[in-house]
Amino acid sequence: MTMLKLFGIVVFCSLLSPSQEVLSGLSCAVSPAAVQNVLSDAILHNGLLQQHLQGLVLPNIMGDRGLLNSPTSITGLHLVKVWLPKLSVVLLPGIGVQLTIGAKLELSGNCLVGLLSDLIDILVDVDITANIKCTNFESGSVQVVIEDCLCILGTIKIKLLSGLLSLSVNDIVLNKLTATLPGLLCPVVDIVVNLVGIQLMGTLNAVIPVGTAGTIHYQLASLPFASGSFLSLDLDGAVKQLGGSIIPHDSSPSTLPLLLDKLMVLGLPQSFLNAALSLMIQLPPQTFPCTPEAFPGASPLQEAIMALVPAGCSSCRGTGPLSIKITLSGKPLILLEENKATIELSAMIQMFIKPLDGPSLTVLLLKTDLGLNARVSIVGGRLVLGVSLG
Repeated sequence: MTMLKLFGIVVFCSLLSPSQEVLSGLSCAVSPAAVQNVLSDAILHNGLLQQHLQGLVLPNIMGDRGLLNSPTSITGLHLVKVWLPKLSVVLLPGIGVQLTIGAKLELSGNCLVGLLSDLIDILVDVDITANIKCTNFESGSVQVVIEDCLCILGTIKIKLLSGLLSLSVNDIVLNKLTATLPGLLCPVVDIVVNLVGIQLMGTLNAVIPVGTAGTIHYQLASLPFASGSFLSLDLDGAVKQLGGSIIPHDSSPSTLPLLLDKLMVLGLPQSFLNAALSLMIQLPPQTFPCTPEAFPGASPLQEAIMALVPAGCSSCRGTGPLSIKITLSGKPLILLEENKATIELSAMIQMFIKPLDGPSLTVLLLKTDLGLNARVSIVGGRLVLGVSLG
């Protein structure tokens, strides 16, 4: 089990062996806390909500009776600041996510009571609750929509510069804001949620280059599914070689361990990793001289190998140093077991000498199957397999 950050979420990578039960190809299970962290970053910490609220324009507030039974009007009412916004998330089984945003809005404008003109400041607590679901799945993409939006006003504090505030002015402001603010705030939240949805869903439909060998294309395999305890995301992963040919792999679904205290679990099946390894491990044949500098004790080895050279090959003796050529053959395989991963590689090892005249002479040819112990780790947000000889 390995931890990394994916789409802003802390991820625990689970490598799944074929013996485990199946549920979906590349599967993610996301906790409500992880969803809340991601949405808080995208909506609040990045200033997206505040940015779209800055353009909020409130209608004038007109009242028939005010101080000393005079008409009251409040004009030029605008948002000055958004105080202490907070966000919470609840998963709605079979629907999606219920998002609640709580904030204090500071409004300011001009107040005319009878013939008295004054500046007015209004602080109002608001709670906005929106039910969010994903719909219209097609070709790995979905549309994020708000089904219901409810805006509830809490405490309202009103202050006039002169301090002459009557109960009637307070009632006029309360009634007007209660009638108008929900119709202004819910469309803003709808815009913000759509922008965040496009941003986050775009990270679930991405083409990742693997050097110059090819690409891995990730995309959603189906609509996200919400239970009461996790949000499930099933992904497809197409491994393509340079030129567009796809390396096939078994896309049978995979199960995931329970979230427990984890924020997110991502399951990578063995078959998918094998396809990715086939793309990544495409090394050209490696040739190097077998010299004492490269391999201590190479001189005795060279003498032993030279003893195998046919006696009739007089031109072969006294030639250049012994060389080794290693060529990978077949497809690499990763084998997953409980708390263990092994990579199997087949290689051809050729030892040869190069006479002064004529072609190279192969003196030893070995076909070997290598079992490499794989150590799974995360470096720079990437899944890394470190290998060592078993």
